[in-house]
Amino acid sequence: MNLLLAGEFGDGEEAEWLQALRAALPGHTVRSAQDASGSSPGIDRNSVAAAIVANPPAGSLSGLPGLRLIQSLWAGVDRLLADPTLPAGVPIARMVDPAMTAAMAESALWATLSLHRGFFSYAQQQRVGLWRRQPQQRADEVPVLVLGHGQMGRAVAQRLAQQGYPVTAWRRGTTALDRADADASTGAGVRLAVGPAALAQALSGARIVINLLPLTPDTRGLIDARLLGALPHGAGLVNLARGAHVVDADLLEALDSGQIGQAVLDVFHAEPLPPAHPFWQHARVTVLPHAAAATDARSAAAVVARNIEALAAGLPLADLVARSTGY
Repeated sequence: MNLLLAGEFGDGEEAEWLQALRAALPGHTVRSAQDASGSSPGIDRNSVAAAIVANPPAGSLSGLPGLRLIQSLWAGVDRLLADPTLPAGVPIARMVDPAMTAAMAESALWATLSLHRGFFSYAQQQRVGLWRRQPQQRADEVPVLVLGHGQMGRAVAQRLAQQGYPVTAWRRGTTALDRADADASTGAGVRLAVGPAALAQALSGARIVINLLPLTPDTRGLIDARLLGALPHGAGLVNLARGAHVVDADLLEALDSGQIGQAVLDVFHAEPLPPAHPFWQHARVTVLPHAAAATDARSAAAVVARNIEALAAGLPLADLVARSTGY
């Protein structure tokens, strides 16, 4: 089959993806969007069966009459779904990469340990030459709430539970099917909270909140003054999902008042984070450059290959996105 790679890539990234995808798909032809544009000899857009994408510019997937699959290289598909020219009726698959999931669980564990043991405070003390021990609690005395119970949310919740933290995982779905699916995949040591009504109680007992929700119209701006105010005073916030989940002004106010003791932020409304943004210099904020879990081209190419081979064989596709829910 003819396959199209389209998206926004940094220096050398497109070449890396092409190499990895071609190695994983030796029986297929993989070309970049530039090759398919007609500016150079390459793939005919009329013959493209699947598009492998990484936040492609709006309109990139128009004019592909034979398109049968849009395979995302990223776990989140909110930007992809926001493209009004996205071909209707074409299945969309998101990236569920075991290596990325493991990396996200590692980052969440690091952030949780750092908040739990006061390591961010120690870093501040070092800057001013202050030698002072912070109170030390056991892991089983630090309840953690994971917002989101998808692939990454489940992995993070289970990893933290294995370290002895009392973990609650919250998901928005309220149907019986949502509950049954969640109950079957929660994992040992993880308590499940389902639906909006359960969120307030889950927040009230959490010392650390980790956000791994998909970005949808219902979750945009969810982390606002009301949610932050429902947490115990001094709680920690870790946002590893999307910047648009957070109302920045509300978080800054909560940080300044001490309602939120520390925030670890990996994602932002605008990326790179603008130099003048107050998060950069805030003593209670740790800024990461959207680096909590990068897609590994080697393992992700194998995931893509399995779906492409399934498409070629007429078999069921994995990790399909429901456009109505946004994930």
